[in-house]
Amino acid sequence: MSAPKTRQCKPRVLITGAAGALAKQVIERIRKTCDLVAVDARIQVPLGDDIPSYCLDFNHRNFEDLFRRYQFDGVIHLGRIRSSQLTRMRRYNANVLGTQKLLDLSHKYNIRRIVVLSTFHVYGAMAYNPALINESAPMKSAGLSADLIDSVELENLANIYLWRFPELNIAILRPCNIVGPSVSNTMSTLLSSQRAPVLAGFSPMMQFIHIDDMADAIVLAYQKPVRGIFNVASDDWVAYQRALELCGCTRIPVPSVPPVLPRFLMRALRMRSFPAYLMDFFKYPVIIDGRAFAEEFGFSPKRPLKEIFRFYRDNKTPL
Repeated sequence: MSAPKTRQCKPRVLITGAAGALAKQVIERIRKTCDLVAVDARIQVPLGDDIPSYCLDFNHRNFEDLFRRYQFDGVIHLGRIRSSQLTRMRRYNANVLGTQKLLDLSHKYNIRRIVVLSTFHVYGAMAYNPALINESAPMKSAGLSADLIDSVELENLANIYLWRFPELNIAILRPCNIVGPSVSNTMSTLLSSQRAPVLAGFSPMMQFIHIDDMADAIVLAYQKPVRGIFNVASDDWVAYQRALELCGCTRIPVPSVPPVLPRFLMRALRMRSFPAYLMDFFKYPVIIDGRAFAEEFGFSPKRPLKEIFRFYRDNKTPL
């Protein structure tokens, strides 16, 4: 048994993935009401004298020292590594084994609230997806792409701990496409480009959530210790090619024939890596139902699609 926590004036929260734009937004929202400790496996992030920051792999034995030293009350796990960032094996070690270590330590040290950031990609993009996908739908993506296995296994782990250790109060969030200022994912890169490729004959419906709204959603989820899995999305969606048009992008039709297409996209966008698994998400709609989260946490996005698209229209990245 670990020693009981001493009473604190503010809850002490561990935030992972601190180098990401979303984590920085969350930190700014709760730094006055919580004592924060930031961790990122890639770099040490300077966050001021009031927030200790560490560059540390979750699988390193020194990671447990943070739990001993700070006696956390909660964990906000935003440290999922995207498929474009590391090799498959390193990503598996970080996302799956690292998350297991995080959850094991959370149980060992009596953490009372955990928020885990997942992704709507776990549902998989298929021609036969329902019009609205709710949280009970199966995670099909692991069977469609090896690049999403670690994302699905991360969720499976969190789900196991959610039911096995209810005292951890785990909430798993599956957001739609997160976009906006400072976001560096593939979708944001496409919307900010002057020229964007589209699959000839395809224009699936898509959902977008502004990074500000997603940060608000994470804070709401942390503050209300409700267990479960929740989609996070607005109740508005738009066809992908229409979104590009509203963002001021010149659309470049390309044939949907892999593996030519991923290589073309990499050259056209000057991207170091374009995840091949995303091809199906530019063919088939994956529209998630965010009503359960909205009703449980009183969440309503403040940034409409027109504001999101106006930002990208006014901030084009030259190629």
